[in-house]
Amino acid sequence: MDFASQHGPRPLPLFLAMLRSEAAENPELAQAALEGLRRYQVARRERPMRALPVRRRRGRVRLRDAGGGVGCEGRPVLFIPSLINPPSILDLSRDRSLIRWMRGRGLHPWLIDWGTPGPKDRDIDVAGHVERFLLPLIATFAEPPVLVGYCLGGTLAMAAAARSRVAGLAAIATPWHFTGYGEEARAAMAAQWAAVKPTSEALGLVPMEALQAGFWRLDPGRTIAKYAAFAELDPRSDAARRFVRLEDWANQGAPLPHAFGRELFEALIAEDRPGQGQWRVAGATVTPAQCDAPSVEFVATADRIVPAATAIGLSDRREGGTGHVGMVVGGRAERQLWQPLADWITALPIPR
Repeated sequence: MDFASQHGPRPLPLFLAMLRSEAAENPELAQAALEGLRRYQVARRERPMRALPVRRRRGRVRLRDAGGGVGCEGRPVLFIPSLINPPSILDLSRDRSLIRWMRGRGLHPWLIDWGTPGPKDRDIDVAGHVERFLLPLIATFAEPPVLVGYCLGGTLAMAAAARSRVAGLAAIATPWHFTGYGEEARAAMAAQWAAVKPTSEALGLVPMEALQAGFWRLDPGRTIAKYAAFAELDPRSDAARRFVRLEDWANQGAPLPHAFGRELFEALIAEDRPGQGQWRVAGATVTPAQCDAPSVEFVATADRIVPAATAIGLSDRREGGTGHVGMVVGGRAERQLWQPLADWITALPIPR
């Protein structure tokens, strides 16, 4: 059976334009990438994971329980993903689920599901997602949870940890010092935002395709090369199945509220307000020093989406794999991230 909602890189016309540009002088690469694209489109999809039960809600945002029930024992660990792609990256498949693996280590994982924004959400910016959703949901825990933020979810988790009582903070491939992207990449993202902003203002939403296009432009050659490499894989191999899972995840995703996109591109990326100590959340500027809970940061060593130079700079900094997605679900993820993260959480003191 076929459960995939998207069978091609999204937006496909931009992918094909990039392919023509990147392989203009390499017809073998173009042919291999097109064959990889064809194989990806016709690949058999696995049955998706059953969604974790919802225990609490705050507007469109749901708090999902991976620990087996509200009254279950185990330290509460709240996983906070990015809004740009689905939260399923943390619960990707039966053999690649970080949060279910954590449950097997005696912890009680919870997962933030940001839901699908609509036009009524147009004025909720990045800080607003901390204020309206994250802080109230953290306050529902009887025991202060450990926050684990992934990618832009780590940026939100850092702000929440500075504004609430938590047992600890772990940031995974989290951008905070946005100047770390470099002037060329920031200029490209500014141009991307300028092109999409009128549409976003009209719709009240930032289309996911606009964000995907920005990611591709950070490393277009790598985007094409991975499809060419996929053409060489045995479709029945574990590597091929992992590729299809990750690409389906990357080509899904809800739109962002217009205000979220505006603050992300104009205040965070262009002005680097978090890195400059000028980002305001819940009525005041927020800095990492305001988090008095134990903290740890896992940084990918060769990542174009979240370069190491953008990291928060927490005192306990651990070097990870070669990419922020690979750090979470790649072949070495258990050794490089999962086990060290579980050991760190388990060793935390119990808040009094």
